[in-house]
Amino acid sequence: MAPPVSTPKSASPSQPSGKSEVTDLKLQLRHLAGSRAPGADDAKRDLFKRVISCMTVGIDVSPAFSEMVMCSATSDVVLKKMCYLYVGNYARCNPDLALLTINFLQKDCHDQDPTIRGLALRSLCSLRVQNLVEYLVAPLAAGLKDHSSYVRTVAAIGVLKLYHISATMCHDSDFPAALKALMLSDPDAQVVANCLYSLLEIWTQDAANSDEAAREIEALYGKSIIYYLLNRIKDFSEWAQCLVLDLVSKYIPSDNNEIFDMMNLLEDRLQHANGAVVLATIKVFLHLTMSMTDVHQQVYERIKAPLLTLVGAGSPEQSYAVLCHLHLLVMRAPMLFSSDYKHFYCQFSDPSYVKKLKLEMLTAIANESNTYEIVTELCEYAGNVDVPIAQESIRAVGKIALQQYDVNAIVDRLLQFLEMEKDYVTAETLVLVKDLLRKYPQWSHDCIAVVGNISSNSIQEPKAKAALIWMLGEYSQDMMDAPYVLESLVENWEEEHSPEVRLHLLTAVMKCFFKRAPETQKALGAALAAGLADNNQDVHDRALFYYRLLQYDVAVAERVVNPPKQAVSVFADTQSSEIKDRIFDEFNSLSVVYQKPSYLFTDKEHRGPFEFSEDLSNLAIGGDSGDDVIHSAQRYEENDKDLLLSTSDKEENGGPTHNGSSTYSAPSDVNSSTSLVSSSTTQPAAFAIDDLLGLGVLDTPVLPPPPALSLNAKPVLDPGTFQKKWGQLTVSSSQESTLSIQGVASLTAPQSLIKHMQNNSIQCIASGGQPPNYKFFFFAQKEGSSSFFLVECIVNTASAKAQIKIKADDASASDAFASLFQSALSNFGSS
Repeated sequence: MAPPVSTPKSASPSQPSGKSEVTDLKLQLRHLAGSRAPGADDAKRDLFKRVISCMTVGIDVSPAFSEMVMCSATSDVVLKKMCYLYVGNYARCNPDLALLTINFLQKDCHDQDPTIRGLALRSLCSLRVQNLVEYLVAPLAAGLKDHSSYVRTVAAIGVLKLYHISATMCHDSDFPAALKALMLSDPDAQVVANCLYSLLEIWTQDAANSDEAAREIEALYGKSIIYYLLNRIKDFSEWAQCLVLDLVSKYIPSDNNEIFDMMNLLEDRLQHANGAVVLATIKVFLHLTMSMTDVHQQVYERIKAPLLTLVGAGSPEQSYAVLCHLHLLVMRAPMLFSSDYKHFYCQFSDPSYVKKLKLEMLTAIANESNTYEIVTELCEYAGNVDVPIAQESIRAVGKIALQQYDVNAIVDRLLQFLEMEKDYVTAETLVLVKDLLRKYPQWSHDCIAVVGNISSNSIQEPKAKAALIWMLGEYSQDMMDAPYVLESLVENWEEEHSPEVRLHLLTAVMKCFFKRAPETQKALGAALAAGLADNNQDVHDRALFYYRLLQYDVAVAERVVNPPKQAVSVFADTQSSEIKDRIFDEFNSLSVVYQKPSYLFTDKEHRGPFEFSEDLSNLAIGGDSGDDVIHSAQRYEENDKDLLLSTSDKEENGGPTHNGSSTYSAPSDVNSSTSLVSSSTTQPAAFAIDDLLGLGVLDTPVLPPPPALSLNAKPVLDPGTFQKKWGQLTVSSSQESTLSIQGVASLTAPQSLIKHMQNNSIQCIASGGQPPNYKFFFFAQKEGSSSFFLVECIVNTASAKAQIKIKADDASASDAFASLFQSALSNFGSS
């Protein structure tokens, strides 16, 4: 007798073992299929749990599909649920397998148990397979007329699922009309709510292309349906109440009496335990009374108590959502909430995001009657162990000071913060003191007396250091050590990595120079030299601007940089009134929580940075139409993020227009003299200011004369050939070149370098980029030969460096061409 075959031990549901586990499950399911032995359903439950466990962790158990379907012939609701879950998961990705489920799902739709009928109908509609929609119509039609409210509820949503699979089939079966009739006659409130939800989505999507759908939408907002829903609102679930209230908020009453009737009907919804229902009711009240100013203000008074109750009850997340809506109302009517300021005091147990929002609200509702109490409370938070909250509280004190007329006590409190000897407190206070001095210049003597004792070395926060530097430059005549402090900061220029600080330092040294020139002369020269060599484009440009301004006229420079002080009356708001009104229109939505209109986080164009392609096929060549584009998928060797522009679109070279021609030829005036931007550093008048500031005269590096290599003055190269050569040739020379200061100053746009290189018989086929990085593709042709030189030149104006890569048909001549190219590049801007 043969020994029994030992079956491998199956893995636990939490640790499935892959193919062997699936095979084992199939065998066991097949053995139990159709079994009516005692305990068979319990065994099936264990097997179904293992199948669902495998499916959950990502193991493909679709091979057991037929066995699962065979085991579904049971009256056990739990087994049915697990089987439907399995079928719904694999039917979407395996439409052929879904055909196996149609018969037993349709059979279950006629089961005696309404729970199984509803589950089967829901699973049938969830298959979402296009070629199976014909099997959905009859079960859905029967489901809408089923005597069980649960089945009708499922059928109402099933119609919406059918619409998303096949809108044509949904309309041909006249399901929208059936849903409308069911909504107006069904005694079950949940069925009515599901019908309403499905109709809203179907007709909203159809309204753009169908006048009938638009009329149906208008009918939903009609008086008869609105009143029908309002009279049954207490029967609805919380979700359904929010749906109905959102519909009511868009209804336009015929007169004021109707408005008061609706508000009286919804009055008790303001005491509902669910915060979503309360907020939806408030939205209705606010929108109904928008045209009634006095009543609208009374609505604010009425909704205060429910909102403040919700803030103190429930989870921190709910409190935050309600606070966001309160914050919106406070911004619109701060006076109405000024007496309730104590409700917005921070509790020890509040999360930081709740505390931050409460601080903003305290700032908004502060007025002459409660400023002292609010500022006193905020000053207590300044010593909070939670550093971000301490910083926010200091900012709140400063904002209150900027919006009040009597700021004596508040300024004293702020100056006391500077004596706390906490870095983050000092940093935030310096920023606020700067803003206070901009609005209240009369406080300069008191503030400067305290600020002058603060060492710049102890400030690490960039914004705070920038604020201190601003005060050193703005009030250098009142601060004896200001020139020497600024000089020490300039000496440590390389150690300061923040562009914001460097920008403020340049401006402060310039201001100090016009007030105390002998003491600041050396520091200004060093600052301008460091700024011109800075890698940050903004810092470089500001230093260059100041340098040219001083060269032009020192008196003009003083009027530009150091004009008479004018107090700032109003600081710019972070949000426009139009944005705030739009957020208010979207009350009771994520727009209020995000504090931005919905289109800013739902529309695709607002959801991410614009990405430039790295494909060489984006090189635009020739005419304005953009049709002449190199279509190859050849990639750059570098990771280039620049959008390369057509040179013919940008140049005004007087040459013939090509009108879509696929050939690029040199302009006819390539050998004529071209007027380029000349740096004023070559003028004798500029030497005086260079000598005064200790900058000296920067000489252009002298290169050896270029070797004897003659280039064709009018080479012709079509884009396809250029790209083909670029992809096939290897790099024969790779070098780095240095531009002169005059060259950097002249490179305000790619066209200036393009024209200069054309004068040297080197043509540009494409260019692009944004400061400080520019990218060029040049080509040249050897005189009397068919040999071409292709050049990729990447220029960084901040470092005055150019990375050059050359590919040549004749590699032996590439060194000579490289020298000629570098010679032409080094002379850029000197003539």
